[in-house]
Amino acid sequence: MPLEEAATVARRLASLGFNAEREAVTLLARASETEAALLAVVESVPEDAVKITADHVRRVLDDDPVPDPPAVGNDDTSVSTGTENTQESYTATESAAETEGSVDRSSDGPTDAAPTPDPSATAETTGTTGATNGGAAAAESVRNTDRSKRSVEVAGDMTGRSTGTGEYKDFVATFRDRYERLSGTLKGRVKHRPARSLQQDPGGTDAGMVGMVADISSTSGGHWIIDLEDTTGVFPCLVMKDKPAAELVDEILLDEVIAVSGSLSEKSGDDRGILFVDAIHFPDVPHTFQPKTADRHVRAALISDVHVGSQEFMADAWERFADWLHTEDAAEVEYLLIAGDMVEGIGVYPNQDEELDVIDIYDQYELFAEHLKSVPGDVEIVMIPGNHDAVRLAEPQPAFDEELRDIMSAHDARIVSNPSTVTVEGVSVHMYHGVSLDEVIAELPAEKASYDEPHKAMYQLLKKRHVAPQFGGRTRLAPEERDYLVMEEVPAIFHTGHVHKLGYGKYRNVLAVNSGCWQEQTGFQQSVGIEPDHAYAPVVDLDTLDLTVYNFN
Repeated sequence: MPLEEAATVARRLASLGFNAEREAVTLLARASETEAALLAVVESVPEDAVKITADHVRRVLDDDPVPDPPAVGNDDTSVSTGTENTQESYTATESAAETEGSVDRSSDGPTDAAPTPDPSATAETTGTTGATNGGAAAAESVRNTDRSKRSVEVAGDMTGRSTGTGEYKDFVATFRDRYERLSGTLKGRVKHRPARSLQQDPGGTDAGMVGMVADISSTSGGHWIIDLEDTTGVFPCLVMKDKPAAELVDEILLDEVIAVSGSLSEKSGDDRGILFVDAIHFPDVPHTFQPKTADRHVRAALISDVHVGSQEFMADAWERFADWLHTEDAAEVEYLLIAGDMVEGIGVYPNQDEELDVIDIYDQYELFAEHLKSVPGDVEIVMIPGNHDAVRLAEPQPAFDEELRDIMSAHDARIVSNPSTVTVEGVSVHMYHGVSLDEVIAELPAEKASYDEPHKAMYQLLKKRHVAPQFGGRTRLAPEERDYLVMEEVPAIFHTGHVHKLGYGKYRNVLAVNSGCWQEQTGFQQSVGIEPDHAYAPVVDLDTLDLTVYNFN
């Protein structure tokens, strides 16, 4: 079935206010009189239905059977896209093509040099759909609509659980919870002693401490003093510039939880001493970490930053993506995970109103919902908010309120807070919009975190096991009884957006993906030097964690 036919049917149904399962679209496109059948189906569905199912279509087409599809391998089975659609394949064993954005394949962190692009891994698919990743194209398969095989579980969703009032005690509760939970992963690595105990100890012994970074300062001799705070007090830790640990000081952010080990200075009089640091430890991802994978071959598309309502929203590219989801090449894409910024929002940056195509926030969500209808109705969608969305700016961000949920109800998407851990068929995906990436990139050296390679900044958050450790900077943080920004469990996939740059790689077997955006460069972005990577759709095989990046520019 030509893509144009499926795309036309999907858009026609969307114009009538209906979403549709892909099989329903396929059946209508193959009907002898597609438009008549489509209208008959629309007339026949219950008044409260917003999704056209295959059963709805079959009931109408009983007297007008559709022809069987051509046999696999026949030249007629090729799908004509009418546009160029490049794919980048990323696996643990083969070199990936890189046309834009950035990629890192190291197991422990960033490499010093960018990988050499492999032209053979990029397929031009103007005539037929192809794949460079095992199982990415399966012409003989159709999307599995047996819901019993699907599963989506959400952890860490704080929607409806906000307790903070902004009082001092709320902040104390947040930081205490952060310390207690992250210190548990560190106390087994050092001979931890509370700050009060170190202050009272006569010194001259090996010691360690787990604490929250209260301050970092340099001495006149080029050494570093890190003040660590625990629930008993604050203790100074000296990192000598010639020690291996000094190489890690520039990775430390205020308020994060770390551990140090070394020796306690000798004391006399009122001297409370200092800890000479030999090693610095982060909560980090264990070297032995092995992610769980799905029991069957199924795929998830990871996107973010759609920005509907902006004059620069790429509606045509979005429709190409949605059309592709209706093809056999995307048959195994059963999940779509959207990491925030569905709409452009109002008043997010200076003079934004001059760059808006839709000036009412509710109208923006109405339009986003219409574009979402182009996505096959049998795709499971999970979405979190971002800083452009109509939720509180302070993180963690609760999910959309009931009014906005009602606007976006056509696809029956699961809407959860930012951040949340979404486990899809056993594969844990930590979804975080990514505002704190600005903070990490601003504070850390360029070789360890940059906008051109956003996945390296994500590695730092994995190392800290917290998505926004530094308080009082660029990231607004809301105090809660529980610190929902702690990454207590190591995910198989870490998915972010926000910076509008494509970047992906593996850190200690965790797949980190920043998925770019669906918005051309705005005037504001141009003024601050942001060149977005737009219209990319990273798609991950949940049974292998291999990644393919599709380009719908």
